[in-house]
Amino acid sequence: MVAVGTQERTMGLPQATALILGTIIGVGIFNLPYSLASIGPISIVSMALTTVGALALAMMFAALSRRLPADGGPYAYARAAFGNGVGFTNAWSYWITAWAGNAAIVTGWVFYVEHFVNKGSITGWSIVIALIGLWIPALINLVGTKSMAAVQLWTTIIKFIPLAIMSTAGLFFISTGNFTPWNVSGRSSIGAIGSAMAICLFSYLGVETAAVAADKVRDPDRNVPKATVFGTLASSAVYLLSMVAIFGIVPTTQLALDENKASYSVAANMMAGSGHWAGDLVAAAVIVSGFGALNGWTMICAEMPLAAARDGLFPPAFGRISDRGVPATGIVWSTILSSVAMVLSFLGTSGASVFNTLVLMTGITAAIPYAFSALAQLKWRRADQREMHTPRFARDAGVAIVALIFSILFVWYSRNTGQEHWYVVWGPFLMAGVALLLGIPVYLSMRSRMAAPPPVPPYR
Repeated sequence: MVAVGTQERTMGLPQATALILGTIIGVGIFNLPYSLASIGPISIVSMALTTVGALALAMMFAALSRRLPADGGPYAYARAAFGNGVGFTNAWSYWITAWAGNAAIVTGWVFYVEHFVNKGSITGWSIVIALIGLWIPALINLVGTKSMAAVQLWTTIIKFIPLAIMSTAGLFFISTGNFTPWNVSGRSSIGAIGSAMAICLFSYLGVETAAVAADKVRDPDRNVPKATVFGTLASSAVYLLSMVAIFGIVPTTQLALDENKASYSVAANMMAGSGHWAGDLVAAAVIVSGFGALNGWTMICAEMPLAAARDGLFPPAFGRISDRGVPATGIVWSTILSSVAMVLSFLGTSGASVFNTLVLMTGITAAIPYAFSALAQLKWRRADQREMHTPRFARDAGVAIVALIFSILFVWYSRNTGQEHWYVVWGPFLMAGVALLLGIPVYLSMRSRMAAPPPVPPYR
């Protein structure tokens, strides 16, 4: 596949790290307390365990990107290790993760926008606000990568401020009594932790984005691994500390209220003691944060189809580069699909269920390429071991095993537990299953055009 136009490598280490931070820190963490209120403060344990899995994934993708710094990240690894069929499945699954993830991000973003407007959460206006949140980042990405990178860097700086404040000053406002009852889910501790982990995973989606966009990163074999590890470490630190602060400042019963969906704003107002100015500032920062995440993920939505189209696995239109140097077809179609998923979710239910269903769906579709990336690493490192290339074998294999285990657990626990209707409980699986099945006719139509997978480079 020969693309029309070319893409420039416009991102250095700061921009690549900002991409990681900007896509990891979206609105997921800011909505988690509200989403997890039905489970309770025991969710902090879930976040800690999810952090272990996220760090394992970050270390694994850093190692894989050194070996194969190819655009497409997880898709490229699965294809090189297991062939075009598995490669297509991973590309399709990750593409679902990207556009459905944008639908989830914008749904949570609306919670904070409605701190200022549409305070009654009228569904029609919520949808309009969400559509604006999806299509403005799409237009920025269509203008070109330099515009996207500049927006990403500055929104990342702004979004870090409320998390940094909550992770430091917020710890001094904790009331230990708010941590009881510890588990309000009505399930066992293991069941509650597992269910919360599946939701917490959404907050860490993005550890692989520098690898996915390797084609846009300067000196990718050096900068992609560094950006992946630095970005994930910084995110995990503020995630854990701010979650402890929120559950310690706001009683669980209050976190569960629909009027307190903007939980970080509620906590900021309680810290300030009077007025709403602190909560307003936090809400404004979260709006910027969500906008930055939507901006970054809109680019990622197009990068995976672009890489797959170049290899003949996706329709050729996704591989064409516009005069602005961007894969316009992927950007537009991904935003259309995000819009449809968002509208259907808003019409089907409300409150935390909308956000959680989309979050759990993306957890399922993300876990597939994560798991296959881990299997690729294990396959290649085992071959290295047989050839006596053994540096860091135990570390790389151990990290891949941990990443594989967490990927399986994320799928296992991705049910909307505690819901009355079976179709809501299994909604994430139903939505993910339908989206994955839609890939079958695409695969069959493209099968004869697929190029052979590339050889696997030696270990470095």
